[in-house]
Amino acid sequence: MVRETTAGATTGATAESRSAGAEIRRRERAAGRAGVESDEEQGARNERPSTRSVDTGSKRLEASDPRRGELAAFLRSRRERITPEQVGLPRGRRRRTPGLRREEVAQLSTVGVTWYTWLEQGRDIHVSAQVLDAIARALILDRSERAHLFALAGTVDPSPASECTGVPQSLRRMLEQLEPFPACVQNSRFDLLAYNRTYRLMMCDLDQVPPEDRNCLWLAFTHDEWRSSMVDRDETIRLMAAKFRAVMAEHVAEPAWKAMVKRLEDASAEFQEIWARHEVVRPGDKIKVYRQSQVGILRLASTSLWTGPRQGPKLLTYTPADAETHERLERLHVLALAAEAEAEAAEAEAATAEAATAAV
Repeated sequence: MVRETTAGATTGATAESRSAGAEIRRRERAAGRAGVESDEEQGARNERPSTRSVDTGSKRLEASDPRRGELAAFLRSRRERITPEQVGLPRGRRRRTPGLRREEVAQLSTVGVTWYTWLEQGRDIHVSAQVLDAIARALILDRSERAHLFALAGTVDPSPASECTGVPQSLRRMLEQLEPFPACVQNSRFDLLAYNRTYRLMMCDLDQVPPEDRNCLWLAFTHDEWRSSMVDRDETIRLMAAKFRAVMAEHVAEPAWKAMVKRLEDASAEFQEIWARHEVVRPGDKIKVYRQSQVGILRLASTSLWTGPRQGPKLLTYTPADAETHERLERLHVLALAAEAEAEAAEAEAATAEAATAAV
């Protein structure tokens, strides 16, 4: 019995020991898990001060080199002033950002989104002249803005005289002085950047056309009134498409150019058929004939004056090829002045009514 009792006590003690050991191991495992979680929490806590340290360091960098902060602010301001339609991008329904998004600028300039974001955040990164050139074109910088961009970046501009698509006031005044002769400023993509009052009414009322649609190629294939003004329409639109293809060879990878082609293909089966021919032709000046709805047939000699050393924006002027056209242009100019005066009177009347309503 003693042995049995001893044996029983030993068995019981062993069972208790095993139970206690299991409990100890369970607690150790629990403690181990708690230790891991504690380490993770500690790691997270360690990361937060590190982030604050980075932020503080960024401010110190900005303070030590104010040009980077100025560059960041300049890029943001230029980005926010451009509408998607100006660069051939869809607006979309849920756009809250004024102007373009960062990723859209990156897309237009074929720069990585992260890289452009860092540049706009004023980070200490090296940017090549090629990247700055692409960004200047994507943001439609004029000559002075482009020079300012390169100066802030501390980089030599490889093409200091090149112009993007801004139209200086001096050129706008030249357009006005050319009246009653029609004239406009047009870029190589056929976008109308500016025009005088006679040109406004020559083929349709351009002021009634949405800004994103003020492109001669787009209007030639999609706008009924514009199309009806071209006397030799079939030949004219064929040559326009061929000129566009020839110039696009230098811009074939640029999103704005590809978006323009895609938009035309979606809107016009006629453009699809002509574009598929792959015809190219060099720009040239010749007599052009238009049918203006109010004054009749206009025979005009066109002249292209490039505004920079490379083919880009140009001043396109139309001079009368005969005395009859000259007289008709003068009549058209009178109509344009009357239309402008009427529009200004309507705006003034609307402003007066709005002020009266606000006063009440």
